[in-house]
Amino acid sequence: MNENNNIEQNEELDVNHLMQIRRDKLKELQEAGKDPFEITKYDRTNTAGEIKANYESFEQKDVKVAGRIIAKRIMGKASFCTIQDCDEKIQSYVSINDLGEESYKEFKTWDIGDIIGISGFVFKTRTEEISVHAKEVVLLSKSLRPLPEKFHGLKDVDLRYRQRYVDLIVNPEVKNTFVLRSKILKEVKNYLDQNGYLEVDTPILSTIAGGASARPFITHHNTLDLDMYLRIANELYLKRLIVGGFDRVYEMGRMFRNEGMDIKHNPEFTNIELYASYQDYNDMMDLTENLIRTVAQKTLGTAKINYQGTDIDLETPWKRMTMIDSIKEATGVDFNTIQTDEEAIAIANEKHVEVEESKKTRGYIINAFFEEFVEETLIQPTFIYDYPVDVSPLTKRKPSDKRLTERFECFIGGREYGNAYSELNDPIDQYERFLAQVKQRESGDEEANMMDDDFIQALEYGMPPTGGLGIGIDRLVMLLTDSASIRDVILFPTMKPVANK
Repeated sequence: MNENNNIEQNEELDVNHLMQIRRDKLKELQEAGKDPFEITKYDRTNTAGEIKANYESFEQKDVKVAGRIIAKRIMGKASFCTIQDCDEKIQSYVSINDLGEESYKEFKTWDIGDIIGISGFVFKTRTEEISVHAKEVVLLSKSLRPLPEKFHGLKDVDLRYRQRYVDLIVNPEVKNTFVLRSKILKEVKNYLDQNGYLEVDTPILSTIAGGASARPFITHHNTLDLDMYLRIANELYLKRLIVGGFDRVYEMGRMFRNEGMDIKHNPEFTNIELYASYQDYNDMMDLTENLIRTVAQKTLGTAKINYQGTDIDLETPWKRMTMIDSIKEATGVDFNTIQTDEEAIAIANEKHVEVEESKKTRGYIINAFFEEFVEETLIQPTFIYDYPVDVSPLTKRKPSDKRLTERFECFIGGREYGNAYSELNDPIDQYERFLAQVKQRESGDEEANMMDDDFIQALEYGMPPTGGLGIGIDRLVMLLTDSASIRDVILFPTMKPVANK
């Protein structure tokens, strides 16, 4: 332990020493009237990616490129440096004959991490590397802190998440993940826009945390002297819009849940919810399957992917099973033959399935069996449908069995990616279910729904039969970018602060 501490202390001293050297260099530049931070603009003509992708068009042509120095090779009167810009890296040949003695001398003092502009012509070296023959170089920004060693500093996962800006500089594949994320979000919206859905905005702050079973973040509005909640879902506002006459709506945005953190959960996350009048959960199954398949095809060029070493087939029609049938297939227990709470409790005890005392009902136990024995086994895309009413307070009951609801969840690789309902539009039934949730809350369940009287009032004006769907966008991005953790697909994930050293 002491040896490790000594290594860390020595590394910190080295960094501080290097930072002081860089600050001294900056001071010299400023005293010479060459402060790089006074430069407000650089007329870049092309990016490295454009030049490399179209070399024949750029050969021997003058260009201006700009980027961060990531490598330098000083060889007396001629040198090479490599810069990295927004999309690529490109080498530059820099010589004293082209720059002159003073400018070349200054160039040699510049550090890895400095941002520079290069004016010159495009050519290929004897090793066929596309490069820029520099006629002029300009220091645009001085890097006062050295970049971490590529194969040391950025193996620290915690550091990568805390200092994403450094992660992006040193690991280009990280930037590629977030470029792909942007494309995925765009294609999700394109699909919905092309299918008649209208994108809308609903409040993030509300006096009631509703639309999901989750613990909210609480804040305070000073002017109104009122506690408010960051939204845990946007469902109830979007369904108000269906009541108001919108036919199909969706919203993609941040949700906030004051819950645990792991590779699948971040306290703030991106979610999309959509609602379509005159549709049901069967329509939502079709939409979910087609949406995810289309987005994969558009962004990756294929609907057959590999996630963390497992082949996933998004192309073949997805499997569909009721929750009760999936439990029977996995365990042999058939809840169609188990009719009472007492019988369900007995089988739960027999199979060692734990259920909270306040949730010892047939419905909750069915759900517990599914989570215990089935969920992680669903590797290929699968719809599990017909959930117990106990765990689905906003869902329309199944006409053939009032204890079940017309709800499904979509599972891929053992994880849930979407949740959908035939939406409950009976205000009387909804009020009674809210009451049951309030009782759960009063008994200590902080994730139970609150009573929303205004939403009940909206339903009393009449909401058409409606299908609704929610998809966790971060998880979808994880799947399509082959990312192991949700923190790998969120630019700045929530982190516990550390004391400044």
